[in-house]
Amino acid sequence: MKLSTKGIYGVMAVLDLTLHQSEGYISLRSVAERHQLSESYMEQLFSTLRKKGILSGARGSQGGYALKKNPKDITVGMVLEALEGSLKPVDCTAGKKSCDRYELCVTRVVWERIEGAIRDVTDRITFEDLANEFNKQGSQEQYMYYI
Repeated sequence: MKLSTKGIYGVMAVLDLTLHQSEGYISLRSVAERHQLSESYMEQLFSTLRKKGILSGARGSQGGYALKKNPKDITVGMVLEALEGSLKPVDCTAGKKSCDRYELCVTRVVWERIEGAIRDVTDRITFEDLANEFNKQGSQEQYMYYI
């Protein structure tokens, strides 16, 4: 499984909002500038995350985006799935209807284990965890979030 820039930058942007949540709504421009991304690209990501219930948005001079939930309740998996779609490595792990040879497939066990490992990691790491890690590393001045 290879993540697209949507997933990578989406996780970075949600972490950015987590780190600045005490400021209230954060402008799209400030997040885009911190990550040297275009506002239009960031708007696409935030729009999707808002529709999926991860972010909330407010219009006006004091508007912007904020987390809709507590960072401890938002996982990396939630953000990735919102932006990337299914995190399944292959369709056959979706169930019998996806493949005629489902019952006979020996390699299905491999794909199911890979999917389980991906879920294990992405569903266990919250944005509170990432913020704590960021603060522990003392990288606040750099605003570069490596995943």
